[in-house]
Amino acid sequence: MIQILIILTLFCSSSAETTYNVQSFGAKSDGKSDCTKAFLSAWGAACAAMSPATIYVPQGTYLLGNAYFAGKLCKNTAITIRIEGTLVAPSDYNAIAKSESWLKFEGVTGVSIFGGTLDAQGSQLWACKNSGNACPKGATSLAFYNSNNIMISGLTSLNSQMFHVLIDGCNNANLVNMKISADGNSPNTDGIHVEKSSGVTIMNPDVGTGDDCVSIGPGASNLWIENLACGPGHGVSIGSLGWDSQEAGVQNVTVKTATFSGTENGVRVKTWARPSNGFVRNVLFQHVVMSNVQNPIIIDQNYCPNHESCPNQASGVKISDVTYQDIHGTSATQVAVNFDCSKTRPCTGITLDEVNLTYKDKPATASCANAGGTAAGVVEPTSCL
Repeated sequence: MIQILIILTLFCSSSAETTYNVQSFGAKSDGKSDCTKAFLSAWGAACAAMSPATIYVPQGTYLLGNAYFAGKLCKNTAITIRIEGTLVAPSDYNAIAKSESWLKFEGVTGVSIFGGTLDAQGSQLWACKNSGNACPKGATSLAFYNSNNIMISGLTSLNSQMFHVLIDGCNNANLVNMKISADGNSPNTDGIHVEKSSGVTIMNPDVGTGDDCVSIGPGASNLWIENLACGPGHGVSIGSLGWDSQEAGVQNVTVKTATFSGTENGVRVKTWARPSNGFVRNVLFQHVVMSNVQNPIIIDQNYCPNHESCPNQASGVKISDVTYQDIHGTSATQVAVNFDCSKTRPCTGITLDEVNLTYKDKPATASCANAGGTAAGVVEPTSCL
């Protein structure tokens, strides 16, 4: 009798989950038919389900315009989107470029995305931007706003017009085994951008792009990044911060086991040279390999492109308790460690522990301004703290 009950329980629990195939809602996998309505209809059905639901995207190519997956009326807090095919944006970049996001989730809870490829076909917009012509800003490929308990696993994002993945205003998000790729000359194509979010974990990302592999904006806390492969790109950047005078700080960030190959920066903190009440504190960069990186370790608190909007000002962002532990490899420039901190709010509590960076098989150099801290173990170049 007990065995029968167990079997019935297993049967009921497994059969309770409903699968919605986007093709059943009219989606065609020819890469030419607009599937936006079909995907949103499948989303609506999954949201209305009273038990866990899966939206299934079979193999093939699906053309999508701007798609807004709203959580406002979604009763379901266990929706899985399983993608075996490729979602492709229209070839005319204007079709999505004037919206902030191509695929936007807002106010959702318990959404998981497994597998699949997103191809935003951003190369024509990059060319427009690089030509100096007036162009739209471009759309982030995949964005989650004000959402909770998010999982993205095994997703590939190609050729985003702007950011590939944005996590904004979210709690408890896990991004695992993602591959992100765009041309090294593609502007503003950050791989993963996190801001105003807490409890975000990024594991095993492989990122090559034209901007930051991972960028961290105001209000990010309790962020864990591990086993990152970055290149080409601009490294991992906390910032830019401090554009606004009243701005949420960044705290409790760990970047562990990362490799930077031929990137513009390795691990960077960047703040505008403007008054601000922002801060960066409790940051750990640990077990990092640099391979021909232009600025392996850098804090830049005098960021002011073209000397506009911040002439002769000092950054108000307070940077404290940043640790660089077990970082080694090669710098593409003589200055491998550069702490250019604010003259009005100097950096404090910086720790260099077992850092060994060389330049052309020779010792590199370090540069410090308004920076205080300590060095432990072997530190090359010699600490200037």
